[in-house]
Amino acid sequence: MRIKYEAIDIFSGCGGVSCGLSLAGFKIKSAVEIEKYAVDTYLNYEPLNRVNVLNEDICNLSGDKILKAAKIKKDDIYLFAGCPPCQNFSRQNPLNKNKTDEERKKLLFEFLRLIEEVLPPFILMENVPGIKSDFNEAILNEFMQRLKKNYYVKEDVLNAADYGVPQVRKRFVLHAVRNDINEELKIIGFSFDLPKATYDKKGSNGLKKWKTVRDAIGDLPALKAGEEYVDETGKIHNHKCAGLSDINLKRIKAIRANGGSRNGLPKSLILDCHKKKDKDGNVFSGHGDVYGIMDPDKPSPTITGGCLCYSKGRYGHYSQDRAISIREAARLQTFPDDFVFSNSLTDSALQIGNAVPIDLVSASGEVFKAAIKCIKMSRAKEEKCSDNKMTIQSPKNPCNR
Repeated sequence: MRIKYEAIDIFSGCGGVSCGLSLAGFKIKSAVEIEKYAVDTYLNYEPLNRVNVLNEDICNLSGDKILKAAKIKKDDIYLFAGCPPCQNFSRQNPLNKNKTDEERKKLLFEFLRLIEEVLPPFILMENVPGIKSDFNEAILNEFMQRLKKNYYVKEDVLNAADYGVPQVRKRFVLHAVRNDINEELKIIGFSFDLPKATYDKKGSNGLKKWKTVRDAIGDLPALKAGEEYVDETGKIHNHKCAGLSDINLKRIKAIRANGGSRNGLPKSLILDCHKKKDKDGNVFSGHGDVYGIMDPDKPSPTITGGCLCYSKGRYGHYSQDRAISIREAARLQTFPDDFVFSNSLTDSALQIGNAVPIDLVSASGEVFKAAIKCIKMSRAKEEKCSDNKMTIQSPKNPCNR
């Protein structure tokens, strides 16, 4: 029996979730993304270039329109995935200080509206771990209460490094199955859950050891700041990095010689903003990771939308005097090498940093695949048994004469 695994991707961005599910064996039937430049990147990736992407505002879409675009019926067995933008759930985002909960929860609850309209059999959702903080408690509680009216839910904060991603990146991951489908799974004996970790920091308990920065990017050609590597074979794309000013070149060299952190900079290279003092006379140095250099023998820090800018995090290359390239950032997010980013450095960084790590998505995809397979095989078996029973009992059956 050939089983089809189908999915819809809401808030698809450049295609991180779709890519991960595709690599796990799903066919993406439709996607929704408001940003045109992200849609362009999405459609660059060959396995996704035939997806019906709705370049529209989710607030203006109905569930029926999305199902129609996907050519999926309401009673089909499929996965409904969505990663509502996480910026509204960050306490550190200064824009959130003046926003009400109603304003901050808008897109999350638009996703919930679509769920309640079409009641998909399976749901995958990902967001920042801060969605579980006190700052967002009321919002998440309301979301969960409404979702659990129709769904059995499993959720937790997972570390992408535990799933083969060469990056320490914690994410809130939610798996949900509609209650009637979960009852079917229980009868079959299938226990619906989150993906099991396959990697460990030390490689203990039969798990593999975390992948490192060197594992991910160590084979890529060397670059100087501001250069782009052009591969005549066409196998390496987007190996391009930002330029550095003369003073930042001096900083990265000094930092490399003093342990990889800007704490070792001589006074002449310390930025004025890192010399400021608070009211008690203590130096307020800001985020310690900025201007830092990656440790090649550990997973990378979290890749953000500023990952190609040396001044926005620990994004200095471990052996070359530059920030990481687009391709290196993509590899640290486990994008395949044939996933091509066609936009500027800034736009590419945002797309990569906003994506869910591909291998983390694939791990979730395998859980949903197993559940869908159980349901479809069980129903096919019941249908066959029912057909056989009707054939045996039918007076027109020559075997009954």
